[in-house]
Amino acid sequence: MLVVPVVVGAVLAGPTWRHALLLVTWLVAYLAFHATGLWLKASRRPRWWPPVRAYGLATATLGVALVLAAPSLLAWAPAFLALLAVSLVCSARRADRSWLNDTVTVVAAALMTPVAATLGPSWTAPDARAWLAGGLLAAYFLGTVPYVKSLIRDRGSRPVLVVSSGFHLALVVAAGAAAVAGGPQVLVVVAIALLARAVLVPRLRPWPSAKAIGVGEIVATAAVTAVTLAVV
Repeated sequence: MLVVPVVVGAVLAGPTWRHALLLVTWLVAYLAFHATGLWLKASRRPRWWPPVRAYGLATATLGVALVLAAPSLLAWAPAFLALLAVSLVCSARRADRSWLNDTVTVVAAALMTPVAATLGPSWTAPDARAWLAGGLLAAYFLGTVPYVKSLIRDRGSRPVLVVSSGFHLALVVAAGAAAVAGGPQVLVVVAIALLARAVLVPRLRPWPSAKAIGVGEIVATAAVTAVTLAVV
């Protein structure tokens, strides 16, 4: 979820060295964000502070270099700061595993597709293709939130399974409507496959292992990424 949106945006815009700097900065910033969330969750205990300081300084250094290389990225700062604030509040309230926090994290990640799309050789604003790609990735990753919960933290929960199945059914309907309007039919195939996964995998016995779930997510993400690049 962290890497794919940046890579997709870079491919759409035409890869440059700035994309490599953006990706490294984004990954280190996530480490700083994660460390800060743990520190807040632990009521700001001193022993949790060193990782926050280390990753924070690394992020600040890389961030300055990135802004110097691409000052236009500052226009995205308000959106990301708002999402960051919501997520950190969730961590401070020990709700880092909440639906709200997961949704905010997915939205922030998906936004990296249009962000990366601005760093191509032509330095253009994100076009409709970049926003569509970001939207498709957001739809997929939002679906993984209830899907993964139905397999791990909320294993056996019927309400979570209903939410997961319902969300993926909505994706099928949306993909079908787009196909009727002249959109790519392959999205319908992908949406149906994801719906089948959301409905059937949580019913497997014995339960899938964490490793199997992770491998499945990698395969599904690779497929969605390939289809996204093919249709936008």
